[in-house]
Amino acid sequence: MVTRPPQPEDEPRIDLHTHTRCSDGTESVEELVAQAARAGLDTIALTDHDTTAGWQEAARAAARHGVRVVPGIEVSAEHGHLSVHVLALLPDPSEDTDLARQMKRARSSRDARARRMVERLAEDHPITWEDVAAQVAGENTTVGRPHIADALVARGIVPDRSAAFSHLLSPTSAYYVRYYAPDPATAVRSIVAAGGVAVAAHPGSSTRDGSLPEDLLEEMVDAGLAGLEVDHREHDDVSRARLSAFARSHGLLETGGSDYHGAGKPNRLGENRTRPAVLAALLERATSRTEVLAP
Repeated sequence: MVTRPPQPEDEPRIDLHTHTRCSDGTESVEELVAQAARAGLDTIALTDHDTTAGWQEAARAAARHGVRVVPGIEVSAEHGHLSVHVLALLPDPSEDTDLARQMKRARSSRDARARRMVERLAEDHPITWEDVAAQVAGENTTVGRPHIADALVARGIVPDRSAAFSHLLSPTSAYYVRYYAPDPATAVRSIVAAGGVAVAAHPGSSTRDGSLPEDLLEEMVDAGLAGLEVDHREHDDVSRARLSAFARSHGLLETGGSDYHGAGKPNRLGENRTRPAVLAALLERATSRTEVLAP
């Protein structure tokens, strides 16, 4: 079992993994930051999937609610059958970086993939593209599996998102369609080249596509990985111990985050957190001009 000392009451409370409806969350950026303030958090990282669309609104929300916001992205990658996510903290948001080009290609591919998956599902289940589109809150949001899952829930085909992902939308399902995503090492290099700091998101999850093998993590370390998200609700004690040991042996920083999606998942803001010294070390490694959004 991983034993971590309790966080002192007067220590800043930091959650480095959150989402809004700019990707697959259910709340606006304003609502997210307001929720963070109510939860007693001092700092959050805004890490929507493959987009920086919420960053401008985050600056205004940070000022209104007194919560620091670290601009970030959860970058999609793929290794064989494994979906791999990498948190990019403080990257350059300009469109002329390799990171921006990789994300644009992934978003385009994901949209086409979503349509094809809905077509396959519709052969056996009462679901339409209009059902899925109704679940998309943001005008520029790329449709993904979470939106399809929500449509399946709304239609009563599955009870919740988790059931959809474990069955109809899983990579082993006949309805699953692959989409373009860079390999994890390429994603990490793109993040570093854009001046950002790369942290492997939920690398020990057993409820998604499976935990990441150590040889893959080592490739990501060689590419410039700075940290591992050790504390995450999808990691059991065994996974946390294994990841913590790997982080220590490879000089990586250990982070924690809620992976908050609003009503889309049971995850609660601040349920897993990052220590202030770890955040400071992560920020020191960023080389872009992107700054933390302060109140």
